[in-house]
Amino acid sequence: MKVSMRGISKAFGPVKVLEAVDFTVQGGEVHALMGENGAGKSTLMKILSGVHQADAGEVLLNDRPVTIRSTTEAEAHGIAIIHQELNLIPQLSVMENLFLGREREHSRFGVINRAGMRREASQILQQLGAGRINPETEAGQLSIGQQQMVEIAKAMSLNAKVLIMDEPTAALTEREIEALFVFMEQLKQRGVAIVYVSHRMEEIFRVCDKISVLRDGCFVGERQIAATDFDEVVRLMVGREIGDRFPKRACAPGAVRLEVERLADDGRIRDIGFDVRAGEVLGVAGLMGAGRSEILNVLFGVKPRRQGRVRLDGAELDIRRPGDAIAAGIAYVTEDRKSQGLVLGMSVRENATLVHLRRHARLGVVSRRSENEEARRLIEQLRIRTRDAELDVKSLSGGNQQKVVFAKWLAEPPKLLLLDEPTRGVDVGGKAEIYHIINQLAAAGVAIVMVSSELPEVMAMSDRILVIHEGRRAGLFEAASATQEDIMAAAAGATAD
Repeated sequence: MKVSMRGISKAFGPVKVLEAVDFTVQGGEVHALMGENGAGKSTLMKILSGVHQADAGEVLLNDRPVTIRSTTEAEAHGIAIIHQELNLIPQLSVMENLFLGREREHSRFGVINRAGMRREASQILQQLGAGRINPETEAGQLSIGQQQMVEIAKAMSLNAKVLIMDEPTAALTEREIEALFVFMEQLKQRGVAIVYVSHRMEEIFRVCDKISVLRDGCFVGERQIAATDFDEVVRLMVGREIGDRFPKRACAPGAVRLEVERLADDGRIRDIGFDVRAGEVLGVAGLMGAGRSEILNVLFGVKPRRQGRVRLDGAELDIRRPGDAIAAGIAYVTEDRKSQGLVLGMSVRENATLVHLRRHARLGVVSRRSENEEARRLIEQLRIRTRDAELDVKSLSGGNQQKVVFAKWLAEPPKLLLLDEPTRGVDVGGKAEIYHIINQLAAAGVAIVMVSSELPEVMAMSDRILVIHEGRRAGLFEAASATQEDIMAAAAGATAD
């Protein structure tokens, strides 16, 4: 199927999001749609999938104009979307989410065919390389990455002719990404048109045939992947050079700051030990479900520690809740900024000063003047793009929301900074700025533990790399000499530490 969008414009109130945008994708083609956060990519795809309606312009399927007023109408035309934001009902099982509103019935009496739904769900998950996910498990019990795989499986179950993938790999590990790419190639061979929205350049150049770029709601260019390169795409996206993709640090790590011995929780992680030096970035790699995030959760007091010892600057810590961790000088940028890192109903100012609100209070009364001064300083320091500090944080782009998450911890620089997928869903320009923030903190002597599913990011930004396999330490590598093959072999359990 051929899909054409011509002259698409869209505004939300006084804010113009899209202006006269043209976009075309052919059957059997993987077409990348790129742009900075806030460029209008998701809005354009939500119009195609019936979530929003355009103010102007038209959509054509095989050169015939169509009107798409809802997601149901989009699905009837063979258009499915995998949303960037997870859209599952936590209390329902995986298979119930997959077939919600399309439940399979027995041929007689209208009884739901749960056995058939279970088989079909298992087959789809198996094709995606996610066969270990039990179709009967409640969606809310799954990790973020597993929920993302269920979102993808949900779209796959529609047998779509046009598949929109909005940041589908943001929460996936290398193994899941590889399985997804294999399945995408199969869909491409069947003539499915795939629109691929991602900030991960390696993926774009590996799996896509064409690329279209939006900037500030306008179409700025289309290129054949084979005829362009990273630098040109970045220039189209941001309208400027961003310098080194992964900026280097000149300072050397200092003395050991964090010591972890035989750490274990109540199930996922077992007998893990490592140390981190002041000014060092320790990357943590591993497959989805290996226990990477659980390590950070235990260190920050989100999950209870069953055994092990944790020392910070030589002093043993007994962290039972996040408040204990904050008091000890530990900060935590969580994996899911919207549900765990921000209060979306609050302003940029309120979020940025939330952790250290006592700094601005006297006799229990918060000084708005002091709070405003702190917020303005952090906005300037982190280059947060916002109209003013009173704007609701939910109105910001993903990259700027992530900077606000960093800001709330930096009013009082921590001794130890825990980062879980710090650039997830952030555009290339925003990533470069976050990398600079990480390097500045390391240069100031902060010890940093960074979990990331992007191997190039782990290898470029870390001094050493800790690899976790099934809850245990599987390897510790010097980043300067490690290879992706070394790390993946350890993550898969092929080597022992």
